[in-house]
Amino acid sequence: MVQISYRAAVARLASAQKSGAGQPAYLRWVNRPLGRRAAAVAAVLGLSPNAVTLLSGLCSLAALLVIALLPPTIAVALGATALLLAGYALDSADGQLARLTGTGSLAGEWLDHVVDAARLPLFHLAIAVHFFRWGDSYWLVGAALGYMVLSSVWFFAQTLAEKLGERGGDAPDAPAWMSFVKAPYDVGTVYLTVLALPFPTLFAALYLALLAFTLGVAALSLRRKYRMLAAQTRRATASAGG
Repeated sequence: MVQISYRAAVARLASAQKSGAGQPAYLRWVNRPLGRRAAAVAAVLGLSPNAVTLLSGLCSLAALLVIALLPPTIAVALGATALLLAGYALDSADGQLARLTGTGSLAGEWLDHVVDAARLPLFHLAIAVHFFRWGDSYWLVGAALGYMVLSSVWFFAQTLAEKLGERGGDAPDAPAWMSFVKAPYDVGTVYLTVLALPFPTLFAALYLALLAFTLGVAALSLRRKYRMLAAQTRRATASAGG
């Protein structure tokens, strides 16, 4: 493998970036740039995309153990949030590293999706354990478990819709304000609520507000995907019949 400098790697990745239009604000303006720099560091160190994927998963797992097992102090909140956001940035870095080095593979993409499929549901499971151990309202445990199911179903529905034919990705003509509208269900936004862990009432309010928003958006998204796939089936049937 030809060695590349950090500066050259960042420049090459920056020139190959998608516009990000239509993507949630944190993902668009914070996580992708962080992922670009992490990918450049990984390239300099000679890491493979799969190694970055696994490192991303380990950062997330460490954060979840901290949230579930340690009391909600300010130090715990800061440490857990830093680990979560590092894992999220590395989740962006693995794909960018694969494009930079030309080492992308179906196996690597599969591994990335497996880690993603586990990451967010386990986050909400860790929050449920946190509420059980350190909270005084057990109905919040049920809310966190519901959020866990919602995140898993929505992730699977989005992934399967793409495989069945719905095109995803960035929307080049989407206005900038759409990124801010989508910010509440961005994974990065969800992770940032962990900063409020030492303040139980504030954390519960933020967490439940994101749950309500995400539930509404997910319901609309699932309805739209079903109708688009149904229309696609009708067009295919009509074309075959003609």
